Amino acid sequence: MAKPQKEVPMASVEQMRAAFHERMHANHMYGLWELASQMTPHPQPKMIPYMWPWSKLKSIVDESGSAVPVGEERRALQLFNPGLDGRWATTNNLIAAVQVLLPGEVARAHRHSPTAIRFIIEGSGAYTAVDGERVYMEPGDLILTPSWAWHDHGNETKERVVWIDGLDIPLIQSLEAMFFQFYSAQQVPATRPANASKRLHGHAHLSPTWVKEKPQSSPLLLYSWDRTWEALSALREHEGSAFDGIALEYRHPQTGGPVMPTMACWVQMLRPGEGTKAHRHTGSAVYHVVQGEGATIIDGRRFVWSKGDIIALPPWALHEHANTSGKEDAVLFSIQDTPVIQALGLYYEESLSENGGHQKVTSNFSSD
Repeated sequence: MAKPQKEVPMASVEQMRAAFHERMHANHMYGLWELASQMTPHPQPKMIPYMWPWSKLKSIVDESGSAVPVGEERRALQLFNPGLDGRWATTNNLIAAVQVLLPGEVARAHRHSPTAIRFIIEGSGAYTAVDGERVYMEPGDLILTPSWAWHDHGNETKERVVWIDGLDIPLIQSLEAMFFQFYSAQQVPATRPANASKRLHGHAHLSPTWVKEKPQSSPLLLYSWDRTWEALSALREHEGSAFDGIALEYRHPQTGGPVMPTMACWVQMLRPGEGTKAHRHTGSAVYHVVQGEGATIIDGRRFVWSKGDIIALPPWALHEHANTSGKEDAVLFSIQDTPVIQALGLYYEESLSENGGHQKVTSNFSSD
C-alpha cells in the first residue's frame, strides 16, 4: 500500500516556482503562460490616431527653410506618432514626412532599401531624379521611388517646392533589412529623357508588349494630378463605396497590383455633404487632405480637417469620413500598408452595424 504523499507547505511551493522561473529567465526562456496576455482577441496597436494640422505644419515648414540647410540629408520633417514612444514611425509600418526644397537647391543622391513616394503639395517645375530619369513635379502629382533606386531632388525654379514623403521605414527596420548608400557624386547623371516612364507606361489599360520585365514596384514613376482628377470626376455620379466614397487606388500598369509591394496609394473624393459609414480593418494609413474640409471620426473621436492636414489611422480603428462643405468636393490622398497585410493573409474588415453604421462622438481632437 502506497504511503500518502506529504503535503508541501504553500510557502515552499511558491519558493520552488519562483526559483524555477528565475532559472528559466536566466537562460533566456519564458513560459507561454507568462505571455498569454499578448495573444489579444483583436489588434491593440500602440500607435494612436493623430492629426498634424497644416496651420502648424506650415509655420514649421516656413521656418525650416532658413533654419536648416540641405546637406547630407534632406530637409524633411518626420511625423512621429505620439503613441509609439519616439519611434521613427507615423504608423507601425509607415513614416510620413513633409519635405521642403528651396530655389536652387539639390538634395544629394542616395539609395535605400525602403520604398518611397512623394505627393506634391506646392510648387511646380522641380524634379525627383530616379535612376537617371528626371520626373518633374506639379501639385497633386504622385512620384515613386522604388527600393534601392538612386534618387536625388533638384529645384531649378524660383519658388520653393513642398511635398509629402511616404516610406515603409518602420517595416524595413522591424525586418532588419535596412540598407543605405550615398552616390559618389551629388547627382546621378541623366541617362533617360525626362518623364520617360510616363511616356512608356502612362497609358490607361495599355502596356508596351516589348517590355517583358515586370518589377515589383510600378515602372510608372509619375501619376499626374490631371489624370487622377479626370478619373475622380468621371466617377462623380457613381454610388461609390459606403465606407470611402469615390475611392481609387493607384495601380501598377503591368500587373494591376499596388504601386509598391509594401505600400498602397489611394485617392478618394467625398462629394459636398457626403458622409460615409464606419468600418475598421487590419492595416494602418496616413491621410493627407488635398482639398476641401470635413471630419473623420476615429474610435469615437472627431478630427476636423481642412486642406493640408495629415491624419494617422491605426489598425482596427473604427473610422468614417464626412465632407462638411455644401459646395466643394473634399479629396483625400493616403498611403496604406495593406499590400503587406494582404500578402500575409492577415487582412480583415468589419463594418459597424449599430446606429445606422455611424459612431457616437465622444471627444474632439485638439493638437494643443
